[in-house]
Amino acid sequence: MESLLLINDPVLNGTQITIELPNEGSKIDFESEKNALLGYLKGHLHNHDISIDVVVNESVENKFAFSPQDKFNRLNEINPTLDVLRKTFDLDL
Repeated sequence: MESLLLINDPVLNGTQITIELPNEGSKIDFESEKNALLGYLKGHLHNHDISIDVVVNESVENKFAFSPQDKFNRLNEINPTLDVLRKTFDLDL
């Protein structure tokens, strides 16, 4: 369940939570555990109007970084201060 939730960030719209998954198999796995998650959320948040909608988007692509420059660019997207660190210590890739 955790790995499925980490694929994309859930989107909250009022009491509707939308989760985007990359394929139908992931959706089936998530749907099998969805009721337990909903029960937990409803109980701990004291909000019984919460619902979870699962959307399959097969166009989601994983970006793989192979070269050091690709890896740096990907990490720099996540944390832009990495470039400041590289410039401060005059580091090469």
